[in-house]
Amino acid sequence: MEEELKCPVCGSLFREPIILPCSHNVCLPCARTIAVQTPESEQHLPALLHPRGTAAPAPTPTTPGAPGGSAAPLDPECSAGGGGDHADKLSLHSETDSGYGSYTPSLKSPNGVRVLPLVPAPPGGAAGAAAAAAAAPRGAVPSPSPGPVGSSLTCPQCHRSASLEQRGLRGFQRNRLLEAIVQRYRQGRTAKCQLCDRSPAEPAAVLCEQCEVLYCAACQLRCHPARGPFAKHRLAPPPGHPGPPGGEGKGAGGGRKPATCAEHELEQYSMYCLSCRSPVCYQCLEDGRHGKHDVKALGAMWKQHKAQLSQALNGVSDKAKEAKEFLVQLKNLLQQIQENGLDYEACLVAQCDALVDALTRQKAKLLTKVTKEREHKLKVVWDQINHCTLKLRQSTGLMEYCLEVIKENDPSGFLQISDALIKRVQVSQEQWVKGALEPKVSAEFDLTLDSEPLLEAIHHLDFIQMKCRVPPVPLLQLEKCCTRNNSVTLAWRMPPLSHNPVEGYILELDDGDGGQFREVYVGKETLCTIDGLHFNSTYNARVKAFNSSGVGPYSKTVILQTSDVAWFTFDPSSAHRDIVLSNDNQTATCSSYDDRVVLGTAAFSKGVHYWELHVDRYDNHPDPAFGIARINVVKDMMLGKDDKAWAMYVDNNRSWFMHCNSHTNRTEGGVSKGATVGVLLDLNKHNLTFYINGQQQGPPAFENIEGVFMPALSLNRNVQVTLQTGLEVPQCVKQPKLPSN
Repeated sequence: MEEELKCPVCGSLFREPIILPCSHNVCLPCARTIAVQTPESEQHLPALLHPRGTAAPAPTPTTPGAPGGSAAPLDPECSAGGGGDHADKLSLHSETDSGYGSYTPSLKSPNGVRVLPLVPAPPGGAAGAAAAAAAAPRGAVPSPSPGPVGSSLTCPQCHRSASLEQRGLRGFQRNRLLEAIVQRYRQGRTAKCQLCDRSPAEPAAVLCEQCEVLYCAACQLRCHPARGPFAKHRLAPPPGHPGPPGGEGKGAGGGRKPATCAEHELEQYSMYCLSCRSPVCYQCLEDGRHGKHDVKALGAMWKQHKAQLSQALNGVSDKAKEAKEFLVQLKNLLQQIQENGLDYEACLVAQCDALVDALTRQKAKLLTKVTKEREHKLKVVWDQINHCTLKLRQSTGLMEYCLEVIKENDPSGFLQISDALIKRVQVSQEQWVKGALEPKVSAEFDLTLDSEPLLEAIHHLDFIQMKCRVPPVPLLQLEKCCTRNNSVTLAWRMPPLSHNPVEGYILELDDGDGGQFREVYVGKETLCTIDGLHFNSTYNARVKAFNSSGVGPYSKTVILQTSDVAWFTFDPSSAHRDIVLSNDNQTATCSSYDDRVVLGTAAFSKGVHYWELHVDRYDNHPDPAFGIARINVVKDMMLGKDDKAWAMYVDNNRSWFMHCNSHTNRTEGGVSKGATVGVLLDLNKHNLTFYINGQQQGPPAFENIEGVFMPALSLNRNVQVTLQTGLEVPQCVKQPKLPSN
């Protein structure tokens, strides 16, 4: 709140604040310092440019001694709060009738306040100047060339300018409310000692006006004793210290004097002028200035404006709450950025370490290859050296022997061995064939490491930029994928170190018969269960991820097999309210003497399904009905009386098939306590067959049935049955197996 209590000119807390016509506030001393002279060209504006209810400002004499007849600057005494007229005359002027004017602030003026240049009086204005000089106080020296010059004031916040009236700055209303708030704020603000070593510092007790330092009592005795050079220093109470009784602090208390009219200082404000939007007294109404204006009681308008301000504050309060929540969000964002930054740094280090490890492993492999190549070359050279050395030794020995033989002078002895020696020499010569004296390997290594692509990839190694990419392939978690009855559960996850954002997943499933895939789930979860599938069917499932950039590739296809047989119970949510279920919803009876319907929890649309119902209690020969029905079957009458059910109702002697209240195929043989009724629904052949105690009851009851069916039963209070599911289809109706290849 402190910023609201500071003057826009001096930057300090308001002192004697006054309200400008633009509703902004300035200190009265600051208003005196920023009041400037208005050129005559702006002073002589038409009357319609002045605010309503005010006349154009009268020309005022200039300060004597101004050279060239131009207007002299304002009297310093006036700017300091003296009685001069130039700084205390106010009259708004504007380019429209709004009462305000605006302009672009000068770059050289402080606080955006424009200092208007002084303009000489126009020709023909001498008469008015002479009249003004004649009306000047006795003893005043008229200017040689008087020019009518006024004073203006520019708001330092909105830069709207105004010219001063006859009353000058006294014509502005004093903001007593703001002054009281500033006084309370000063009293509530505690000044701290500036020399305390402890934290927090002690409250200041005195302020040395010469040192301009705040001292607490202990620091004042230690650092600023009242002796020596400090004896002449003046110690004053610190800022915010309550003043003496009857002083400045009186305005903030409950004993504040009632506001008096600025025009009539002896009259208190009692009415509010709606046209001028200012409080007035009865004397103002009697003078005629506000006589034709709409006025209301001051107290009523006070309450009305308070209510309007409170209502406006509610909206600001809501925005402030949103801003606080937004700040909390930003602080959380800072923490998340910090945490994510550390995570990404760790991830980057791990990725770079992995690259270094991979390069080190590859380096070891390449060094092994070089070592093997070197050892191979060395072995070949050494083998060639040994072989050549052996042959050279043999050849040298043969040469020496032959030379010794040639030295002998015995012809017959020479001829005895010459043929053999000639052959041996020829064979020895043939051993040194072409290439025998050439190395089998070269000293150069025919291994060239192409590292340029890798170096280029390393040089281009960088982060993926802001453009988001589609998500990678999701990984199916096969250990969590399972089937139960006619439902399947699939689970998946994104691969590790995947930085592309994921907004959701799309799970697709085929029809269980090798048909086309269809979407069965779209959302953010990574675990999904699909119910209501066909029994004894094989389904293919796949999943893909998506984000704002598009849809990623499909995962691998997983094959899921539903249960061969159906496991289900009676459904309590869809049963008639008179049905009584027990034994984990596997046993059913009724509390009414009328027949009521209960359905099973499974639904069938294809395949062959068989279930049985065991009669636990059978009294007074009732007629229970067994069969199948649609989900919207009527449940307060016997099964089969409407077109939504296909049933066999039976007593203790015989049975009938019934659909749409039509009774057909009366068959001998009934039920009793302990009997078992079997229901065979073959949706491959589209027929329904009933069994009693393992024997088929009549022909197939219904044919050409198609759609989705649920197991159904109707009974009254004289019957109790227990459902048995998960049974194999009776052998008599099982399809023969095809011969295997």
